[in-house]
Amino acid sequence: MCFSILFIIYLLHVYGSTVFSRLPSTRKYQLEVFWSWKEIIHPIGRLGTASRYDLLLENILNIVMLLPIGIFLPLAYGKKIDWKIGLLIGIGISFSIELLQLVLCRGLFEFDDIIHNSLGFLIGILISNRILRKSCK
Repeated sequence: MCFSILFIIYLLHVYGSTVFSRLPSTRKYQLEVFWSWKEIIHPIGRLGTASRYDLLLENILNIVMLLPIGIFLPLAYGKKIDWKIGLLIGIGISFSIELLQLVLCRGLFEFDDIIHNSLGFLIGILISNRILRKSCK
């Protein structure tokens, strides 16, 4: 029960901070896969947007953002979740965030965020599965 509440609270916090706390602006999207990593690796910066350090930090934070939800879900469910199912759930949550940002004009829709968020969710699932495996022995 406790982990179910944590899952719901954290999920609401993520949607609130990534979509609903932002003011509407123009519709923005970046459809090039791994554009942020190309920008980080390129010595001068291809797009002239944020600094390479800021983009790296943003990518890391996008991975970390859904990691707790990935941990809470199997614990709330009470048993391990297959990593493939976990990956699909992570993609679904992240895609819904990005789609809301696109439709409501409250952020940048980008595939990189979907990839990073889903990776974080998957890592959380794997951590939680390991915890459940050890606690069941």
